[in-house]
Amino acid sequence: MREEIIRTKMKEIEESVNSVEDRIPSEFDDFKALGLVKDGIYKRVEFAVENVFDICAIINSDLDLGIPEGDESIIDNLIEEGVLNEMWKNKLSRMKGFRNIVVHRYGKIDDRIAYDILVEHLEDFYEFNEVIERFLTTS
Repeated sequence: MREEIIRTKMKEIEESVNSVEDRIPSEFDDFKALGLVKDGIYKRVEFAVENVFDICAIINSDLDLGIPEGDESIIDNLIEEGVLNEMWKNKLSRMKGFRNIVVHRYGKIDDRIAYDILVEHLEDFYEFNEVIERFLTTS
């Protein structure tokens, strides 16, 4: 298992999420007015999501779970292997959806929806790191 790479990516997730938490205001109107800082928040979340999926792909590969057809099959493999539980399928799907909106800017990003997602779901990144840490220490 490429633990060092995984742990580096976990640290990058934590640093990105901490950076977002330090900069995200408690009120939506303040968030909307952030300008370039808001764009930086979006990019940090994008980077964190990419690291989450990189970790999943590394574990899938290192456990020889087969050549995946895509991120969804990687998640299915990790659930089947017991690395993740079923709850993570939905959480990771939402993360990827948010990332895709930020990257491709389908239309214009709805800052209200994005703000609500960030406030409600940043904790998911910490939970993901905890799940992976438990996996690494017990495997």
